[in-house]
Amino acid sequence: MSDIQNTIQEQITSTPIVLYMKGTEHFPQCGFSSQLIHILKECKANFTAHNVLENDDLRQGIKAFTNWPTIPQLYIQGEFVGGCDIVTELFESGELKKIIEKASINQ
Repeated sequence: MSDIQNTIQEQITSTPIVLYMKGTEHFPQCGFSSQLIHILKECKANFTAHNVLENDDLRQGIKAFTNWPTIPQLYIQGEFVGGCDIVTELFESGELKKIIEKASINQ
């Protein structure tokens, strides 16, 4: 496992909810990242966001880590949940809120 893969593994296991995004929580730099921030706030999630635009190794590494080609990517309790479309579907069905509440209880 490369250094960046080890870093990602540490990030997703040390924090219950982790979002890899373009930009920051307060200044998202793509519409999909902005949408996920909005969804997480609607769910009152306590999360950590990592800006992949600040680190090209992280930007490429996260795609290889999950074999998922797009960003943003959401992880809850060390598990890859999905990108914007999947997370939006989970949010609209009410399932995401349940997953987040369960993760919050287990902190």
